[in-house]
Amino acid sequence: MSEPVLAACGLEKSYGRGHTLLEVLRGADLELGQGELLAVVGPSGAGKSTLLHVLGGLDRADAGEVLYRGSELTKMWGGRLDAVRARVFGFVFQFYHLLREFTALENVLMPEMIRSSALTWLKNRRESRRRAEELLEELGLGERTAHRPAELSGGEQQRVAIARALVGEPEILLCDEPTGNLDAASSANIRELLRRLNESGQTMIIVTHEESLAEIADRTLEIREGRIYGG
Repeated sequence: MSEPVLAACGLEKSYGRGHTLLEVLRGADLELGQGELLAVVGPSGAGKSTLLHVLGGLDRADAGEVLYRGSELTKMWGGRLDAVRARVFGFVFQFYHLLREFTALENVLMPEMIRSSALTWLKNRRESRRRAEELLEELGLGERTAHRPAELSGGEQQRVAIARALVGEPEILLCDEPTGNLDAASSANIRELLRRLNESGQTMIIVTHEESLAEIADRTLEIREGRIYGG
């Protein structure tokens, strides 16, 4: 592999539970190449979500480092980390996390609105809206832009969530069990969508316990007892 776009070395993460300490990551290592689709598999509770959150700067490791193109994310704080996270990463979660009072289009636009100043949003809102509408159209939701989450199926909600993750044109898409809450048909649709996104050049990591989803990856790693195995 050429110089990785994202790398993790010796990640350790523990959580307190009562009087005990739960060790979730125990020296996890990982490298991600440009344009690669990497799957990380393992059973529920193996630390997959924690790994993804640490890689994307949503959580901090107790030890170890995360490097984005050679810059150590684990040493960034505050606004600097927020800016890198917003520019580099798009997040897709198992439970969608759509805002139920807003339409599909408004949900997709929400990250752009949040990270823009009022003046910047007024200046860029037409272009942002065009980009959001194009994404929803590409994902088969062109006629559903005005629908709220309760009016959408689970698969449609996940596609809205994927559009929301992509609207800022992130370099790396991080997917946390993206088919884990879907029926078989919707899972197959999302699996094909993620495959097509990767073929178009999107770099991504998918954590999953589903073998069929891992099969679309360029490489598959396994997480067991807080460590990562595979090549």
